[in-house]
This record gives sequence, structure tokens and C-alpha cells, in this order.
Amino acid sequence: MLQFFKKFKTLGMVLLFLSIIIIYSIYTLLKPDPELPIFQPDMVNAELVDSTVQYVRKYHKIADFELLNQNGETITQDFYKDKIYVADFFFTTCVTICPIMTDHMLKIQEQIKNDPEVFLLSHTVIPKADSVPQLKKYALEKGVIDAKWNLVTGDKKQIYDLARKSYLATKNQGDAGPYDMIHTENFVLVDKKRQIRGFYDGTEPDAIEKLMEDIKILKAEYADE
Repeated sequence: MLQFFKKFKTLGMVLLFLSIIIIYSIYTLLKPDPELPIFQPDMVNAELVDSTVQYVRKYHKIADFELLNQNGETITQDFYKDKIYVADFFFTTCVTICPIMTDHMLKIQEQIKNDPEVFLLSHTVIPKADSVPQLKKYALEKGVIDAKWNLVTGDKKQIYDLARKSYLATKNQGDAGPYDMIHTENFVLVDKKRQIRGFYDGTEPDAIEKLMEDIKILKAEYADE
């Protein structure tokens, strides 16, 4: 009996090895690749969405825009054409959540600085105070890489419309005028088709890690196309 088992030991090991490969292959084929949702206005907290788009359920995209960056250059949607980017809203004199958000944006910048597919975009919510020179001063103090990260200012109504009608990321001030709002800690992940693929708390380290993982998922999605 012992000789019988010795005789077929090699065959048994081979069959076991092949079985492992087959089981792993089947598992890999059946396991779906992770996918990110495409966010529509009706999926987002109503406080963050303008009433004119609140019930939109499909085809939502970031609107065209024309703003000035920290170098006085005109930045439009064409700068981000066929790119993935992370957007947020801030102001340079904010002393509450903005410093934390900026620090986290800097960490993202460090990880994507050599990635030709991923960029950053920060909109001031106080454009009158955050002029081009003020944004440039802030960018130099923080270590912003101009080629990767635009800090933008411009027409107040345009910025506020972008915030509430496109990025779905800010709260309406309510009683302080038609174009006043409360900026939130939200970072918004936008894909190459100008669709929103994720919202993240820009003050939370864990959320930033999730954002970086989601960028990888999004890049893999395009690599498979």
C-alpha cells in the first residue's frame, strides 16, 4: 500500500497544483473589478445642490468655466480635458478647515506629481479678496506645483454656480445674498468625462487614502477601455 502511494505521489502533487491554479483562475474571472459610482445631483445631500438641478438623475457633468489661476493664466475646462482631477473650494485666509485641506492636497500633489493623468483644482469662495497676487503668494508659501495644481479666482457668480450646480459641494448661505455660500471640506473626484466619481472629507486622513485608492480604480477603468 505504501509503495502504491509513493508511486502516485508526484501525480497527486501535480493534480493538486493544477487544481489550485484552476480554482484561482475561476475566482479571478468571477470576481468583478471594483467600479466607482457616477454621482448625479439626486444622489447628493440636497443642502449641497442648487434647487435647479436637485432632481437631475442622469447625464450630470461639470459645466464649462473660465477662471484665472495663481499665475494670471486663463484656465478653462480644456486644461482638464481627458484628465482625472480633484477639486475643492477654499479661501486663503481661512483658519479653520482650509489649512488641513491644503495640507492634504499637498500630500495628494506629492503622490501625483509625476502622473500625467491626474491634476488638482482649488476654487476660492472669496474671489474679491483672493486676487491673482494673493493666490500666487499662497501658492508659493504652500509649495504648490503650478503644472499640477491650479488655484483659481474670477467671477463670483460663476464660481458659486460651479460649486452648487456642478460640483455639488457647498452649502447655500441662506440670508447673506444670492451668491454667498458656506464652503465645505469636500474633495470631489472628477473623471475624464467631467463626471463626479467620489466625494471625500478633505480633513480626514482616512478619506484621503480612500481618494488615492479610488484614483487607482478610475485609472484602471480607463486602461481597460
